[in-house]
Amino acid sequence: MQPIHTSDRWLRFVAKPMLFMACLVPFALLVQGVLDGDLGANPLERVTDVTGQWGLRFLLLTLAVTPLRRLTGWNRLLRFRRMLGLFVFFYISLHFLTWVWLDQELNWGNITADIAKRPFVTVGFTAWLLLLSLAATSTRGMMRRLGRNWQRLHRAVYAVGVLGVLHYIWLVKADLLQPLIYTGVLALLLLVRWRPRLFHGALSLGRPINVR
Repeated sequence: MQPIHTSDRWLRFVAKPMLFMACLVPFALLVQGVLDGDLGANPLERVTDVTGQWGLRFLLLTLAVTPLRRLTGWNRLLRFRRMLGLFVFFYISLHFLTWVWLDQELNWGNITADIAKRPFVTVGFTAWLLLLSLAATSTRGMMRRLGRNWQRLHRAVYAVGVLGVLHYIWLVKADLLQPLIYTGVLALLLLVRWRPRLFHGALSLGRPINVR
């Protein structure tokens, strides 16, 4: 029992704090850029891009936890998933707040009109609403209250991923390389989730992979 106890302590007091600090690095660099006035010719665009892209990256990392757990056999990877998911909500909320506060200057008439009329804003706002519901029900207490419905609700994270890449593609319009990379990664993760037999040789629930 001692090795398990030691491993749990390492996860709680070393690995999780290290992951938490690593997830804050993009935000810290952004704050430093604001304080130093080093955000380029268009600071608003820079803040919008950084928060949106890091939100999407953390979303893909969150979706990758289960395939990595199957690949490595290390079930404790699941212990990091909630933290990663909450950082998705953190960065996407900053992205949303930047648009509402700095770009639209809290003009609720323009905000509601944009949500209703511009497709990339519509899907982005929908994704944020879904994330809000996931973040609000991420506690153990909500898991107990919702029971099996909790899992059904949190499958909406896949819809968030689809809406997120659509938002990005429709936003950039011209240079689609980076949005398409995110789309490809998301498509792979969705295939692993919904068609695991296609990857049965690699995702073998912890069995060693023969690389010869």
